[in-house]
Amino acid sequence: MASGASPQLQMRLKSSFIGDRLLRCSTSRHQPLPQLFRYNPGTKHVSMQLSRTLSGLTNLFFNRRNLDELPNSKRKRLRPGKVSPRRQVPKNIPRPPYVNSMIPPGIASGAEVHDKKGIECMRASGRLAAQVLQYAGTLVKPGITTDEIDQAVHQMIIDNGAYPSPLGYGSFPKSVCTSVNECICHGIPDSRALEDGDIINIDVTVYLNGYHGDTSATFYCGDVDDEAKKLVQVTKECLDKAISICAPGVEFKKIGKTIQ
Repeated sequence: MASGASPQLQMRLKSSFIGDRLLRCSTSRHQPLPQLFRYNPGTKHVSMQLSRTLSGLTNLFFNRRNLDELPNSKRKRLRPGKVSPRRQVPKNIPRPPYVNSMIPPGIASGAEVHDKKGIECMRASGRLAAQVLQYAGTLVKPGITTDEIDQAVHQMIIDNGAYPSPLGYGSFPKSVCTSVNECICHGIPDSRALEDGDIINIDVTVYLNGYHGDTSATFYCGDVDDEAKKLVQVTKECLDKAISICAPGVEFKKIGKTIQ
């Protein structure tokens, strides 16, 4: 899709997770992050090192973000705002095991089979996450800050007796991920106000009764141009296709071919 996109659609990746904190979290079981990312402490930019087949995407998503403005656009590239202090969660709400640890949990080595009670808990956490996401989407408008969205999401989650899963995951400081424009994923809510024409992905994950419920969606802020709308629409169509063939026994590569 990137090869046929106009310059305005060719957004650059800016992930708020990237920094020396994350680089220190790599373990010997996986490829160390310093081999993927070139990062010099004290600088503002990160370069990504990948195979030749992905070199074009590497340049598109990472290395071209030194430019101050998006090509063929009056919009300036995204700049981080100020991050407010970490929000508190009542002590009576159960926390995931990784909270207050710099090391995120590892990936399960095999399939996990849950009993009837576990499945019901999964449904409950997924249902709550969907409700919170729907509410967060109603808040998207020009002038609201992503920190204000985080505050509202945080409050709704704890009011329902759940824990906001991102808070404390690998030192992530907020309760929701808000990724605006060229920030593709895992954006940290801050003091930047949304502007007319922005698109924002909100990624909500809740921890309820020992199970995580995770969901996300991209929302329009004000009057969004046609190309941004097309980007969101095509992405949703690809996801819908992938979900439609998900079933026990389906290979991941088949899902990948479906969304190409």
